[in-house]
Amino acid sequence: MKKLPILFLLIGLNQFSVQAQDVIKVGDNALNCLEDPNCINRLHPAIPMTSLAKPGDTIYFNSRNCDDIDLNPDAPKDPRIGDPQWGTVHPLAGPVYIEGAEAGDVLMVTIQKIIPGEWAFTLTDGGFLSDEVGNTLSVKWKLNSEYATSDDLPGIRLPNRSFPGIVTVLPGVEQHAKILSRETELLNAGGSVMMPYAKYASPVELCGEGGSFSEECLRTIPPREHGGNLDIRYLQAGVTMYLPCYLPGCGLAIGDVHYIQGDGEVSGTALEMNATVIVTTEILKDGPKLGRGPHYEGSSSLLNIPSERFYATTGLPLKDREEVPSDLAYLASKKIPQLENLSKDISLAAKNALLEMIDYISQTYGYSREEAYLIASVAVDIRIGQLVDVPNVGATAILPLDIFVKD
Repeated sequence: MKKLPILFLLIGLNQFSVQAQDVIKVGDNALNCLEDPNCINRLHPAIPMTSLAKPGDTIYFNSRNCDDIDLNPDAPKDPRIGDPQWGTVHPLAGPVYIEGAEAGDVLMVTIQKIIPGEWAFTLTDGGFLSDEVGNTLSVKWKLNSEYATSDDLPGIRLPNRSFPGIVTVLPGVEQHAKILSRETELLNAGGSVMMPYAKYASPVELCGEGGSFSEECLRTIPPREHGGNLDIRYLQAGVTMYLPCYLPGCGLAIGDVHYIQGDGEVSGTALEMNATVIVTTEILKDGPKLGRGPHYEGSSSLLNIPSERFYATTGLPLKDREEVPSDLAYLASKKIPQLENLSKDISLAAKNALLEMIDYISQTYGYSREEAYLIASVAVDIRIGQLVDVPNVGATAILPLDIFVKD
């Protein structure tokens, strides 16, 4: 690994072209990430901060959708789409230097408001059931402040439950080295990992093709200890997140905003949109220990499903003999094919609950299997039922019934 230049480690205020003020605006969602100097789509401790904010300042993060494309239905197709490594994912507004924050502090980020864009899309392309539902389906949604509808999927109206999929700080030098090492080790063991990839990476001079750290800049696909792509639908306006600070100023960045999502985001996407996320920050000098991941708190009302009535399915860790669940194939176990029941496998239980729900939506409402999978991704909550009744831990899939409307 290259040694970081000292100028990246000793971050001075003379980097910034703006002065600290009460309201800070970061990013321009009319531009793609390669055009916007206040946008990054990779993570590395050498990435310079683009803006300065004091604790208590109101920060507007103007973020693009997860694929960094023009969502207007009349827009020409973006030539970057179709890249097999998803090089444009995810554009993040930032990073912002929080004045007074030091390595070892905890950064409190309170989401004050989210302003959705005009359009969104949802895509079934892989996801949790990539081995079960193979056909790709794309749906474009029209948004307003209250609900989303689509001519591509009539009979569905989804309420606004906007939240940022990604809230992150920059990893420090030690954390970055640890992350890169363990993900490389997992890849070499046959696990599924998105390794550094320079095409369409931003900032170009550091992470792009020929960049100083092109083979080290982390993808934003998975969440990690620093935050990142958590995709937790409860992170709506009113919630406060607690993030570990690894570098002076922390390097706060936000993006991948969703209009609504079911717990699990099972098809790989939610309602992906451009949006403005408005936040304030505070610094805790003696905050909670965050070695395993960020914490968050907010009103319990955010935990409820957006519906007066629901229908739910359940799942247990059961399978056919000779079947090897795709996420376990890399372990090359000789025992798995011989069994019809796996002990305490919550992933298999969740998969079975979801397959039951897809069948229910298709049979009850007349949607295709691909359409039912997409509906599950944006509206169905996958929750743990119990973890103690060995061998059969249980999961449940909860469908809000109020999303179904008559044409």
